[in-house]
Amino acid sequence: MRFRLKICIYMIWLLSLAFAVGGSLLISESFDNTMRLERETAEASFRNMLSTLRIVEEADGGENDVLNILSSMRNAENTEFESVKLYAGGKLIYSDGSEPERDPDGAKQGISVLKTDDGKRYYRLCGNMETEWDSLRVVAYRDVSGAYELRNAQYASYAEVFAAALLVGGVLSYLLAYMLTRPLKTLTAATKKISEGDLKCRSGIKSRDEFGQLSESFDAMAQRLEESMNEMQDSVRRREEFMGSFAHEMKTPMTSIIGYADFIRSGSLDEEEQMNAANYIFSEGKRLESLSAKLLDIIVMNNRKIELRSVSPAQLISHLVEYLKPIYSQEGIVLQYKCEEGECLLEPDLVKSLVSNLIDNSRKSFTDGGNIYLRSRMLPDGCEIRVLDNGPGIPPEAIDHLTEAFYRVDKSRSRMQGGAGLGLALCSDIAKLHNGSLRIESRVGNGTEVTAELHGGRI
Repeated sequence: MRFRLKICIYMIWLLSLAFAVGGSLLISESFDNTMRLERETAEASFRNMLSTLRIVEEADGGENDVLNILSSMRNAENTEFESVKLYAGGKLIYSDGSEPERDPDGAKQGISVLKTDDGKRYYRLCGNMETEWDSLRVVAYRDVSGAYELRNAQYASYAEVFAAALLVGGVLSYLLAYMLTRPLKTLTAATKKISEGDLKCRSGIKSRDEFGQLSESFDAMAQRLEESMNEMQDSVRRREEFMGSFAHEMKTPMTSIIGYADFIRSGSLDEEEQMNAANYIFSEGKRLESLSAKLLDIIVMNNRKIELRSVSPAQLISHLVEYLKPIYSQEGIVLQYKCEEGECLLEPDLVKSLVSNLIDNSRKSFTDGGNIYLRSRMLPDGCEIRVLDNGPGIPPEAIDHLTEAFYRVDKSRSRMQGGAGLGLALCSDIAKLHNGSLRIESRVGNGTEVTAELHGGRI
């Protein structure tokens, strides 16, 4: 059974209960008030009748006088009672009007309700009066059938009103239940679409009630699910690209090594050709060694918990640059640096590897020499290291992919220079281990600036 139908049934049930109880109490109270007024009127009239009869009897009136007075009272438009009977010694001596019943001997004094065989109801009032000549019993009957008929008519009218109200209330209850549960239908449809793979689906319910809060949470969950799935798909895509690139990187040097080794094994090469073949094998072997070392470093980075210690970034950079200056000058590359003094928490070997890779990436961008500038400054919780060059720059569409393993802007040039596209991927992992990040800014023809923010902390 649908939730909206359950709400409708519950509302109709509550409406029926409220109408039934409320209407019954209202009619019952009205009937009780009517009967109370009838009783008070009947009792007052009966007391007046007894008082008059006692006055006549006390004035030395006989039985005939009492009967005459009683008859006169009944004829003087005294219609409060349907019938009045007078008994003397248990014998009926006076009666007028209809006779609902004959008064049994020993009937109790007071007032009671009498129901006749034809369904009518009367108030029966009974009182005794002692005289010098006999003991009298006065019995009066007041017809109250009208009050019962009025109550029954009210019940019949109320039943019609109740049926109409129940019908209208049922329709309104269903419409109200439909409006209340419509957000649930929207959420159910959105959930079904998401389960079928449409992760972009949103409920889009805008309200300030609980359904609005549920919709907001649902849409936020769907957004996070879509982002997670996109990240997962992107991760799978990167992994596939990584495996393809890795297989390609391994295939190229292995093909060269196997080919030149086969030439040497054939024995058809002269001494110079053998030396060239051996040099090719050596260089490709070194390339494989470098590739495997960097891959191992990346794997270790992702599963490593580093120990930080207080280090001066200025000293680390100056020692590294002074060591590399003679080597880079042979290629026409000038290294310069300017560092702010201070100490922070770093892993020195990893930071040295990060700076070396950044410098090496800048070197590979040059064709006829150039300038590389290193800058460092202290941060409240670490340091910032920047490497700038005046090389050819990087296209904007390539910047977002530079930290991907095996990615190269110029694949042919990088391979000729011995690169495997792993340097910036390794630098990015090192920065993350220091709770930092790698930021790359470049414009074609205006050089490149790589900034590493390291938030290892300060003493």
